[in-house]
Amino acid sequence: MIRAFVTLFGVGYVRPASGTWASALAVVFAIFLHGVGGFPLLLAATLVVTGLAFVTIRRDMADRPPGSDSDPSEIVIDEVAGQWIAMCAPSAGFWFAGLDTWTFPWPGYVTAFLAFRLFDIWKPWIVGRADRRGDAAGILLDDIYAGLMAAVVVVAGAGLYHGVLAR
Repeated sequence: MIRAFVTLFGVGYVRPASGTWASALAVVFAIFLHGVGGFPLLLAATLVVTGLAFVTIRRDMADRPPGSDSDPSEIVIDEVAGQWIAMCAPSAGFWFAGLDTWTFPWPGYVTAFLAFRLFDIWKPWIVGRADRRGDAAGILLDDIYAGLMAAVVVVAGAGLYHGVLAR
């Protein structure tokens, strides 16, 4: 069951770009969660998945032979956690603006997806430092940091557009 969870029930074995496929699926699930319960439900799900990811990735890595890949590409639950962190930014904005939960202001979601993938692949600054740890925590931390950086991009972009350009 641990292997099924960390591979997002097999999505981690999709080639090429298993991380991008997992992130795209995470966006779909995040939009659904936001539609059903708004920002509070997405935030709660993000916290639960992130906590479970820390435990299950550590357990999965402990079961691997010594010297195996320090960040196996089939482990993609970290992409879900990071992508959902990024998706919390537009979800919170929509929620606090009082928009209907099934409204789909796509630029926020698309920006969250693209910014997260950019930071997760490029690995600037603290994202790269976390990735170079080479341990189970580093597998998840780089995606958490990439998700936080993407959330900042979403908030800054929304502020720039709605606060400056749309006037």
